[in-house]
Amino acid sequence: MLSRPITGMGAVASTGRGVDELFESLCQGRTGRAELRGFDRSRFRAQHAYEVDDRPAPGQDVPGRATRLLIDAIGQAAEDAGLGDDLSGVPVLIGTGLRELRSAELWWRDGTPFADSGLHFGTALRERFGADNTHTFSNACSASLYALALGSDLLEQDEVDTVVVAGVDVLTESMYGLLERVHPVPPDRVRPFDRNRTGVLMGDGAGAVVLRREDAGQRVHGRLRGVAVNCDAYHVTAPSPEGIAEAMRAAYRIAGVKPADVDLVMAHGTGTLLNDEAEAVALAEVFGPDAGRPLVTAVKSMTGHTSGASGLLNLIVGLRALNEGRVPPTVGLEDPVDEAAKFRFVTGEAATERMRVAQLNAFGFGGINAVAIVEADR
Repeated sequence: MLSRPITGMGAVASTGRGVDELFESLCQGRTGRAELRGFDRSRFRAQHAYEVDDRPAPGQDVPGRATRLLIDAIGQAAEDAGLGDDLSGVPVLIGTGLRELRSAELWWRDGTPFADSGLHFGTALRERFGADNTHTFSNACSASLYALALGSDLLEQDEVDTVVVAGVDVLTESMYGLLERVHPVPPDRVRPFDRNRTGVLMGDGAGAVVLRREDAGQRVHGRLRGVAVNCDAYHVTAPSPEGIAEAMRAAYRIAGVKPADVDLVMAHGTGTLLNDEAEAVALAEVFGPDAGRPLVTAVKSMTGHTSGASGLLNLIVGLRALNEGRVPPTVGLEDPVDEAAKFRFVTGEAATERMRVAQLNAFGFGGINAVAIVEADR
């Protein structure tokens, strides 16, 4: 049965840098929501986002931010796992939705210098870590869990004994504008599963983990029991409850668990008008009579939608929750939609409970679904 130790973790989001700061901020219910910093707010109806505050001045954007966040998260994870700064020979798999699109926007519109070699994360990773085996996958909002699945497959095939898996995305004007325009009312915050939600807002973020084939004396944060991916191709933007449910069932089969074994669900929970109901319908169908058993939370209510990074950030927060027995709340969830009425949502403040198994959801445009199962190492 699949059981891969996770020996290193790193994270950056609007709510904090590093796993400790990120998790503590989330448990305290602190949100990274703020007025738009990186570009001209007068161009948009929506005025807020969940950005990492690393720009030189409000309204002044710079290229290469996705790459810098990625390097930071990978560096944290590699140090945590005892790999140091040398990742030569270690496959680095990166999931992203938009890669360095923001840098291309700045170059095209403002003439901001940016070499085309910087569009590929591998260039900077070779310079920083000597990483000579890098692969980037653009699988929308489930990208980093797709990368995790591929990393697990590499270990299963005995190709390598260590893999670094990462995910990253930062705000772009084109995607921000697209998302705010599809909603009748411009969203001002992310309120997953709430009846009065108005839509999604983007967030900056990066996450990274070190996955190994077997224990080698390192500290282990937890174990990957299985990842399932599918593409139901139901619709460009509207999710399919059936496709999502099948991804969940496949993840249980791979992990060798039953819905009743799951103690915590880290929901995708984007706060969009279609996704939340579809995810809730799938969860209710798959869990059946056990729908009210696991704790459920959606941290995008505090980080915003970090797209390609969101699956791994869910994994990192979920593992820390299992180990500490604390689960961050879903901020802004006051009146759950009917489809989620049976769930045991964490709201108001962090919940305290002993847990062993967590389910991590990530679903993207075009029906690109991914579900991972992890367990505490105890």
